[in-house]
Amino acid sequence: MTRPTSPTRSPQRLDDAVTGGIGDSPSRPDSTLKVTGEYAYSSDLWAEDMLWGSTLRSPHPYARIRSVDVSEALKQPGVHAVLTHQDVPGENVYGLKVSDTPVLAVDVVRHQGEPVALVAADHPETARRALAKIVVAYEVLEPVTDPERAAHDDTLPELHPGGNIVRYQPVVQGDPEAEAEVVVSDVYTMGMQDQAFLGPESGLAIPGEDGGVDLFLATQWLHVDQKQTARALGLPLDKVRFTMSGVGGAFGGREDLSMQIHCCMLALHTGKPVKMVYNRLESFYGHVHRHPAKMYYEHGATKDGKLVYVKARMYFDGGAYASKTPVVVSNATSLGTGPYVVPNVRIEGWGVYTNNPPCGAMRGLGAVQPAFAYELQMDKLAGALGMDPVRLRQINAVREGASLHTGQVLDSPAPVAELLERLARMPLPPEDTTTPRDVRTLPGGLSNTSHGEGVVRGVGYSVIIKNVSYAEGVDDYSTARVRLEVIGGAPVALVHTAAAEVGQGLITVHQQIARSELGVERVTIHPADTQVGDAGSSSASRQTYITGGAVRDACAAVRQAVFDRVARRFGEDSAGLTLTGGKVVSATGAVLDLVEVLGEEAIEETREYHHLRTYKMDPVTGQSRRVHVQHAYAAHRAVVEVDTGLGLVKVVQLDCAQDVGKAVNPDAVVGQIQGGSTQGLGLAVMEEIKVREGKIRNPSFTDYLIPTILDTPPMRIDVLERADPHSPYGVRGVGEPPTISATPAVVNAIRDATGLNLTHTPVSPEQLCGS
Repeated sequence: MTRPTSPTRSPQRLDDAVTGGIGDSPSRPDSTLKVTGEYAYSSDLWAEDMLWGSTLRSPHPYARIRSVDVSEALKQPGVHAVLTHQDVPGENVYGLKVSDTPVLAVDVVRHQGEPVALVAADHPETARRALAKIVVAYEVLEPVTDPERAAHDDTLPELHPGGNIVRYQPVVQGDPEAEAEVVVSDVYTMGMQDQAFLGPESGLAIPGEDGGVDLFLATQWLHVDQKQTARALGLPLDKVRFTMSGVGGAFGGREDLSMQIHCCMLALHTGKPVKMVYNRLESFYGHVHRHPAKMYYEHGATKDGKLVYVKARMYFDGGAYASKTPVVVSNATSLGTGPYVVPNVRIEGWGVYTNNPPCGAMRGLGAVQPAFAYELQMDKLAGALGMDPVRLRQINAVREGASLHTGQVLDSPAPVAELLERLARMPLPPEDTTTPRDVRTLPGGLSNTSHGEGVVRGVGYSVIIKNVSYAEGVDDYSTARVRLEVIGGAPVALVHTAAAEVGQGLITVHQQIARSELGVERVTIHPADTQVGDAGSSSASRQTYITGGAVRDACAAVRQAVFDRVARRFGEDSAGLTLTGGKVVSATGAVLDLVEVLGEEAIEETREYHHLRTYKMDPVTGQSRRVHVQHAYAAHRAVVEVDTGLGLVKVVQLDCAQDVGKAVNPDAVVGQIQGGSTQGLGLAVMEEIKVREGKIRNPSFTDYLIPTILDTPPMRIDVLERADPHSPYGVRGVGEPPTISATPAVVNAIRDATGLNLTHTPVSPEQLCGS
């Protein structure tokens, strides 16, 4: 493991007298509670005299609702309310990008698991028994399940007004009909992946005396949830108050609404607190998943390996409702050639409606699918050229100042070739030549399936590009309120934002920033809620950048207010003052205790931080002067062993080199890379929601597999710090890039081991055994 070196520090702001600041790795304040099981997640919430809410869901992917009879459910003892779409007090529709999702189904259901009715009862089992007594008469229809056909076949039913295409985006650069000496092509497919967070959807709604409602929940974006919920409830924003509770993982699956409106409806209808907690089965139906994709790719190159053109057609299955499908298409097409210079490009991307499960945000949104395809293509091209796959990538790698195929010029370091070089220099793990081999080291070894016969080793590389933060003209900003006051005889900073801590360690980062900027040890984080300005979503690897920028700016304003107070009261020149170790120090060396300066009069400042402006992609050419505000880069090398007889895979090692711009918390950075890499490994070899005719066939962790510690290999992590001059402290997003690059590295390694032209992920034993 290589730690970040030579951190960039500003003597005026970053103070060596205060520990736990920028560049340090302080302990997370929630860590002890989490590892001891004492941490309170949203599913642990409780209120006196509360009811339990539950949801009736459609068993059909596509059907007309002929009638709904709730009379028997209402007779069930202990039932306080049974609600249908007729009981939605405001607008019966919501959506992140397109308002197309009913709060409760009206006359048609478009996917299996769509909510039809709600029950509130005095016990969760009572609520479930009442659900079973609701009688819904359905006219079952033939579902639309093929996304490519949905994009082009006008004979299919229109699932929404305007047709089945959510977004079509082409990108054209140079000569789209260019020819090349060496050409490789193939069709790549990616299955539907689940976020598989450990804590299912949950929340507690409490009706307010003012006719409003307070909801305590696990989410990724408080303010957008608040806005959508308020509209459905027919209430003004100030009467819908949301507060973050403990989140048991997110990865994009909590960006869309699940129980938010339902829980609040039941609370307002009954006048009692209502708690909703999904079980694992319902969670699979209740949140969006990663978009499955089908991608046609063709690469052309000269005989010496220079890329001449890339042509691609990509189809993304958005399922029944739009969610983040427009963004997936944008990211996929704008990043679809990878971190390479390609003079001639024609890419087309379609995001479509089907009757498959709804798909939306998941870690690496829209960048994961094309990266799988273009990185397998690069290995295939290297084979056709007889060239080392690392060298081929380095020859074509982008650098600072290069133009992407959208016309955007990279205005910060892009050390793609260096990342690959660092990976290639890492020693490979030695092969086990002992006879017989320890079965625990073999594919499927803990099941004693093999003793080494038919086991082959392979090595695979990948390198990817990932956008950070919102794009295409969205005003990406965050708000922070910082208060500095004396408590218990010591200066204490209070940081208040609406940014969602979803396990990534954001609260620790905010403490580090405040310590560094204000020179105080004690920093308290206010619970995130909607009583402060919007912080945007904890997604797109943006929070350290955007909300970190807001906290930094609010701290700077507080610091300046301290200096102004000193100047007024003590006659010092505010321009020559610094904060250090709870002291105010003048240019002449005079020292004032911060406690004395503050007295009983606290200082509080609120600031918004906005990043550089971005611009929409041209709807015809896809060109834009700046689609994305920032790009991140990660590279992986995977070493695998494959049992060719049984089709079992063991990832022996999964090494990563990544540019993080600035490691605010080095230990957390390494942890994020390890976690992201493991998630990408899961997509490579095991994670897929199986959908047949619109129905999920494996909605449980018994049949939907995720990596455990036994599947997680050793990882060497090489962290680069090539600062982005446009971001606070030079930071880049960290969590998503390794998720993206791990998958193709593992699959390329399996292809190297077996010689098979694998084109689908996850790779299954059936693919490896030819059945």
